Amino acid sequence: MHKQAKLIVAVVFAGFASVYVVAGAPSAVAVFAVQVLFTLRRWWWLVPVQAVLAYGSVLVFGSSVGILGFVGGSLLLTPLWPLAPAVVASAALLGPLDPVISMVLISLVVYGLTRMIDRIDEVNAARLSLAVTAAAEERLRIAAELSAGLGRALSTIAESARTGTPDVETARRSLAEARAAAASYRAMSLAPEITTARAMLTAAGVAVDVRVSHAEPLGPAGALLAAVLREAVTDIVRRSTATVCRIETFTEGAAVWLRVSDDGARTAGDENLGDLPEQIEKAGGTLTVGLTGDARMTVEAALPVTRPPVQPARDSALAIALLTAVLVGFSVKALLAAGSLWPVALLAVIVVMQVRSVEGRHPVALSIMGLLTFAPIPLFGQAWLGVAGFLAGPILLAFPWAVALLSVAAIVGVVAVSGVLLALPVPLTVNYAISTVVSGLVVYGLLSLARMARELRESRDGLARAAVVEERLRAARDLHDLLGHTLAAILLKCELARRLDAERARKELQDVLTMTERAMEDLRTVSGRHGELSLTAEAESARALLSTAGVEVELDLGHDALGRDVETTLGVVLREAVTNVLRHSSARRCVIMTSVRDGLVRLSVRNDGVRSAKGRHGSAGIGNLTTRLAALDGRLDVTHEDGWFELTAEAPTLTWAPVPSRPAQSRPS
Repeated sequence: MHKQAKLIVAVVFAGFASVYVVAGAPSAVAVFAVQVLFTLRRWWWLVPVQAVLAYGSVLVFGSSVGILGFVGGSLLLTPLWPLAPAVVASAALLGPLDPVISMVLISLVVYGLTRMIDRIDEVNAARLSLAVTAAAEERLRIAAELSAGLGRALSTIAESARTGTPDVETARRSLAEARAAAASYRAMSLAPEITTARAMLTAAGVAVDVRVSHAEPLGPAGALLAAVLREAVTDIVRRSTATVCRIETFTEGAAVWLRVSDDGARTAGDENLGDLPEQIEKAGGTLTVGLTGDARMTVEAALPVTRPPVQPARDSALAIALLTAVLVGFSVKALLAAGSLWPVALLAVIVVMQVRSVEGRHPVALSIMGLLTFAPIPLFGQAWLGVAGFLAGPILLAFPWAVALLSVAAIVGVVAVSGVLLALPVPLTVNYAISTVVSGLVVYGLLSLARMARELRESRDGLARAAVVEERLRAARDLHDLLGHTLAAILLKCELARRLDAERARKELQDVLTMTERAMEDLRTVSGRHGELSLTAEAESARALLSTAGVEVELDLGHDALGRDVETTLGVVLREAVTNVLRHSSARRCVIMTSVRDGLVRLSVRNDGVRSAKGRHGSAGIGNLTTRLAALDGRLDVTHEDGWFELTAEAPTLTWAPVPSRPAQSRPS
């Protein structure tokens, strides 16, 4: 998308330059080349070079002062922007009013298109870093929630075990809270239930068609929709009459919809949805079950979802403001050519319709603009030929390229034929034809770049939401797989200790203390804290985050028991490495590997898509990691070759106390 944006800008600038080349100013090619280079590189010294070329073209070759618009636009993009009015003043001294207006319009277009590229770069650069930040903030929130509840409860259980009075109620409540927390984190997303439903139906021999188009997270609505999906799929599998099932999600307004339909033979009313209809109604939603026109049984649920308020888009506002200024400027030029104010009303209608129909996909509006573009030509003559460019821009936005290019060619043809019928000189007719294309490109460029920026912003926000969902799902998995099992064992031991004699109970309570310490460690792992990390858990979290960002991940963990500090340090190394992958590369593939040999554990993170290796060795993050590993008699290496960047960390496997290893195979991904 970034390359496409730059191509659009280059084409628009080339269109402006072509007008001056056709008018007999070949030096415009050099001005155009400098402008494109300045847009790509922003080397400040290009501005005086461009000024020399542009003013030389005007003073030596007699070019129109409109070419100075390139200089004015470039100045607006630098700290020297106060000099831009001086360029306008010099243009007014050197030429008539009409080309001076062109000069101002070119300056605005150069500024606007270049700023739109900057905006696209900013949004694109912030996409992955925002996802990392969102995941980190969610991790802190989860840690605070769990520490306040489960952390305090585990301390209470440990204290009761030390005093010989097992606290069964607190253990039971802790297990229930852990399960509830896991369920709530999982319920924020409908995706896990859809995955489970697909697996169940496939195993039952039912072909599954999944069409998901809702945005995560759903919050409480996700829990209810997951329950509806679970019950509907369970019913389909139980009846064993369906061959095809379709699962659809979509949003309409402030509601999210779930639709499950199948071709199984049964009648409406057979479904057993329990109290789900009442729960959904209480939540402000609807649940319907019935046969569709094609005899498919359908379960359909809709629930309101609260979304954060949409912030006004700076890029769209900038595009609309510049488009309005350009349209008004071209209208003033048309009025000057007409020598009359009679066309004002028609021009005002065209400008308003252009601004209100910025997406260019309104057939009625396009038809009206087409009529207003060509019908007044016999009345206003030459002055109205420049209006055709106003129609070319929306057509480029409205239709596929094949249709759009043919339509624009037809518009240019009408302008050329009109010029001939009006007995205009051939150079002037050619100028109007080229100006039609350039005006259309300006409108297309401003609005298409604004649309790109909007799409990137939506993608950025969606990626951040997905990162939050992934962090919640990771916490839910760890709560279930790690802490849930430990708490269940603690409850069992506490209940057993309460029934045994003092001597035998003492041994069980000692096990409770050991398990409580392990549970506290698991709680830290679930919370994603840096204090004591599990390298395996960090690797799984890294895989989830990278996959969310569209990076293909190969995970190969070959380590076993590691020292506590080694495990934590390598976890921190992996986090920093993944952050670098997301922030400093356009990676499409990442390989994370661990191996153990001769008492050393080796962690390698290798990714492609490296933009530049500059600054990697001396960054603060790499420096901190080098210091951490040096404290363990380890080392850190970074290499870059053929577009791949590799970070490698080595350390002794058993430095200080070992922690239990958790094989990657036992962890769901």
